[in-house]
Amino acid sequence: MSARGSLHHVEVWCRDVASSGPSWDWLLGAMGFVPRDTWRDGRSWTAPDGSYVVLESGPDVVAAAHERRRPGVNHLAFRGGSRDDVDGLVADAPSHGWALLFADRHPFAGGPEHYAAYLEDSDGFEVEVVADGDA
Repeated sequence: MSARGSLHHVEVWCRDVASSGPSWDWLLGAMGFVPRDTWRDGRSWTAPDGSYVVLESGPDVVAAAHERRRPGVNHLAFRGGSRDDVDGLVADAPSHGWALLFADRHPFAGGPEHYAAYLEDSDGFEVEVVADGDA
């Protein structure tokens, strides 16, 4: 199978990697990622398929709040395992700096056939965690 077209990496810029990093470390660890590199203004994690996520702050990051509803990337979506796995992640998320979005419609905020959790970190970055079998 060719790797052409598969995701190589995603880079997420944040205001302060020291404060944002622990939340991402927990979430990505729960998704099966392993720590890759750490440097003064960033860190990265490798996914089981070899792709990776970078979280970075530093002098090139504009000092403004992230707003997921502006043009650009709205959120990242990960396969979250079974519905029980997604539910467990949601239960643990608040103690790791993640808030549940759309709580009044959870776990079907994406529609009646889409079992997923929509989480937001302290910088306002959204992550969707989708249960197996849901598109």
